[in-house]
Amino acid sequence: MIKSRGCVRYLLAVFAVVPFLFGGCVSLVEKAGRTIDGSASAERTISVYKTKKNADTSIEIREVMNKAGERSIIIMPGEYPAIKFRGSVPDGEGEFHLTSLDYLGGSPSGWNEYSLDIFGSGNLRLGETSASFLINPDIYTAAISSGRIRHFDTRITGAEALTSLGNRRERIVAVAEWMNDYKPESNYNINAPMRNISDFEKYWMPVLFPELVSKSKQQAGWQQYGDQWVKTEDIRWNTSYTERIFPELLREIRNSGTMLRDWEEALNWLYIEYEWDRITERLSREIVLIKIK
Repeated sequence: MIKSRGCVRYLLAVFAVVPFLFGGCVSLVEKAGRTIDGSASAERTISVYKTKKNADTSIEIREVMNKAGERSIIIMPGEYPAIKFRGSVPDGEGEFHLTSLDYLGGSPSGWNEYSLDIFGSGNLRLGETSASFLINPDIYTAAISSGRIRHFDTRITGAEALTSLGNRRERIVAVAEWMNDYKPESNYNINAPMRNISDFEKYWMPVLFPELVSKSKQQAGWQQYGDQWVKTEDIRWNTSYTERIFPELLREIRNSGTMLRDWEEALNWLYIEYEWDRITERLSREIVLIKIK
């Protein structure tokens, strides 16, 4: 996702409900997660600034105070409701520092939640009626510092959650990097627009998992004479396709079904990693917001 990318070593019914879970608002699953742990009421909002409805980029910025009286700012990109940036209160010159990226993304089976330590800066000038804002695009990351997982009735916390989330992040970042470099041999949807997560899913599902989509959606020539197959968890994977399309780092992840589990359980996370450069590019332009509270 961020500058740490360079050091990374790294059914079908499910997809029918994904658009509901990853639409323009935070899902009911995610809201339930916040309610259960009390995080929804852990901070008091001091002020709220939002971009106008017709703005090119939708942003909401909140100045909040926790129970200890410490203030911080929360930056929420409207197009990506699963994430929010947290930073220090700006100084007299408007400079502030990013401290974390918080993620909460739901799936049909539960949710992933984590706080990722990040390092970056920006400028935020809060006025009586409006604010101006931008983030410097160079953002660096340390590691996931806290997180939890809910998978059906199982809740995973503590060190086990950190290990699982850290491993998943390495895989997701590696897949997202490959996606951004992918050049299809055919003209398969080469100009497909990526306006939202639904477009993302529609484009990438046949590329990552052609075995699981209808013939009408499969790339021409994805299956060839003499291809080798392996069966994992009731799914037959075309390992020859894997070798033709994916780098060595990702082959076992796909053939083992791990890539599919990441897709099913963390689609929004993958989408955000894939979109990361575009997210930071948008936020690096000066944005004007209106005070609404």
